[in-house]
Amino acid sequence: MVDTVSVSRINVRDLLSVDIEVWMKHPDDMDFKPRLKIVENTLFISNGESQDTLAQFGLEEEHMLAAQRDRRIELRVKFQVHGMHGRLNTINPIIADGKAKKLATANWKTVQPVAFE
Repeated sequence: MVDTVSVSRINVRDLLSVDIEVWMKHPDDMDFKPRLKIVENTLFISNGESQDTLAQFGLEEEHMLAAQRDRRIELRVKFQVHGMHGRLNTINPIIADGKAKKLATANWKTVQPVAFE
């Protein structure tokens, strides 16, 4: 199940590109079906058919023009799980190359239709 969603960056490439961080409650949770809606100049992100808003973000004029032109938004999603991700306090070096181990994260990129109201 999705715990929180936060928007980290919005910019215009070929499409309007939105980078979000999705925090899941458990490592086996796979229930995230993003739905996008724009009301006036605000982007709303919800999950599945539920009407509950997980995140909202105010859009600038150039973002609105790109969204209206294409009617699609590119979502770049970074999934993280509570208890697995966060600040790494103890660094365990890899002896072979002398670098610290990193926590695994899942990234996902998709193009979603956007509804205007």
